[in-house]
Amino acid sequence: MQKGNIIMNLKEKYNKEIVKKIQEKLKIKNLMSVPVVKKIVINMGVKDAVADKKSVEKMAEIMAVITGQKAKVTKAKKAIASFKLRIGDPIGLVVTLRGKRMYEFYDKLVKIVLPRVKDFRGVGRNSFDGQGNYTLGLSEYSVFPEIDPGSVEKLQGLEIVIVTSAKDKEESYVLLEEMGMPFAKEK
Repeated sequence: MQKGNIIMNLKEKYNKEIVKKIQEKLKIKNLMSVPVVKKIVINMGVKDAVADKKSVEKMAEIMAVITGQKAKVTKAKKAIASFKLRIGDPIGLVVTLRGKRMYEFYDKLVKIVLPRVKDFRGVGRNSFDGQGNYTLGLSEYSVFPEIDPGSVEKLQGLEIVIVTSAKDKEESYVLLEEMGMPFAKEK
């Protein structure tokens, strides 16, 4: 959104324009009751983490490039003999974004990443949980603009959870739609 010579970022746009639209649509009287995005959590289960210990490090670097923040390594809580997995083995990565980085990541996700997904027709409307949070899965991380598709050795998916202060699915839907989430058209 351009305003004169100043380009408005998503947080400013949310505070100046989007809050009022949400308040009208949901008929909320108190401005402080309008739902907001609290945080975005990005999870990645590393495929070959047990066989190749360096794959976790490689994926951690990629997650840092994508999110702008260092990833925390998640470890196995249970031992599974058939997978040769022991308690405490690194098996995945997680990043929690808040504040400025969260808004920048959301803006990049909506405007750049999702349109780059092959055969993209909008994100599903059924991925809300009962508390107004939205979960989105990407089958490959190479759709992010920071990643050179030629340097991708093996495809790896990731999960993005958008945690909101919305009370239910409807409030969360209105919030994300007003913030630019490209939901699939209803049939």
